[in-house]
Amino acid sequence: MARAVLADAARVAHWADVALGPGRQGASSDGTGTLSEASAERAAADLGLTPDQVRHDWDTARLAGLVEVHGDSARPGWRLRAWHRDDSAVLRGWVALFDAWSIAHPEPADREPAAVAEVVSAMPQVLSFLQLSAGPVPVAQLLDLLEQRVTELRTERCEVPYGPQPEPGAEPAAGDTPLAPLLEWSLRALASVGALTYGDAQATLTPLGSWAVWVKLEQICVAAQSPAGNIEVSAEDMLRGCAQLRPNAARAEYRAWLAARPVGGAVTELIEAARGEDALIRGLAFEALRVVGAPAEPDVRTVADGTPLRPYALLWLAEHDGADPEDAHEVLTREEATWLWIDTAAAVADHGEAPLLVRHLESAVQATVPALLDEVRAAGHPRTVQVLVALAAAHPDPALAKAVRRAAFQVHTGGS
Repeated sequence: MARAVLADAARVAHWADVALGPGRQGASSDGTGTLSEASAERAAADLGLTPDQVRHDWDTARLAGLVEVHGDSARPGWRLRAWHRDDSAVLRGWVALFDAWSIAHPEPADREPAAVAEVVSAMPQVLSFLQLSAGPVPVAQLLDLLEQRVTELRTERCEVPYGPQPEPGAEPAAGDTPLAPLLEWSLRALASVGALTYGDAQATLTPLGSWAVWVKLEQICVAAQSPAGNIEVSAEDMLRGCAQLRPNAARAEYRAWLAARPVGGAVTELIEAARGEDALIRGLAFEALRVVGAPAEPDVRTVADGTPLRPYALLWLAEHDGADPEDAHEVLTREEATWLWIDTAAAVADHGEAPLLVRHLESAVQATVPALLDEVRAAGHPRTVQVLVALAAAHPDPALAKAVRRAAFQVHTGGS
């Protein structure tokens, strides 16, 4: 259903990707992202549409994230890139359109803006009622609910009439605006994005609309049930709070933290946290990005070009592309695997216990400790000396501990 709703928008977006090409200006010079006259007419001729249809589909593509506007130019969004292979990208695109229903179908120009804002704020409760009803609901019943919710919103704002009241026959204030026309506009707008059907004085959520409302209710519940209470803190503080949690509990905390904020900003914040000096936070940030899934892919790809994040990013991308987590390490070169081994050892040395660091030796790709030490010395990791010193202090074998200390000294002095 989501593919069907977005099919026309995707068609125009794919056309723009091919016909306009990278670096060319397809959007207007006013910075709003609307399609230029020349591009709209060219698309109409190529696709057998009218320019107005092209502009409508282009606007839908923008709202769904199929195209991204940057200044005077537009480029394909990650959802368009993933259109043919990733159903979740299509669903996220439709949810973005669903969230923007009041923009996709602008309100009547003669309505009081304050009243429009109140109706938009009240519609989630109307949609929840439709979802719970699981069938057609008379518009009169929805109007009663809308009026109740708008009244509640005004009460929450402590709106008490004061001062001179308008004379009879004067223009009504925002609080006196009839809500029936605005409800009709809302239902038609939601129908235009495929969330519900509206006719014969009844409204019914489509299966797609019902699913979307259920997902949003679930997100609210997840956010309300944060096991460690880290929803309001920064990404780094949240990850630090998850360091002592068991994996399942940590994932629940990641989901709660993510549910409480826009996914784009959350991904950016997690990657910034991963760039810090704490290797433990780096590893946990990518665990949280695994919970994010496909929407994080473009950002993860951008950090796969260099350390300290490249090994983590390559593993994330391999798993995202379907590799078994047990085999994902095969995408790393020997040097990258060694760098990751040191980074993980740094996290263990800073936050773990000595036996854990000793056991970490077993995860090295090198077959022998001398081979590991040779490659560790060459890796250039900034924490190499501290890791080797901690490993030497923790290891119960005196001969091995001595060899590790010697390697630490050599790295420290730059000797061989």
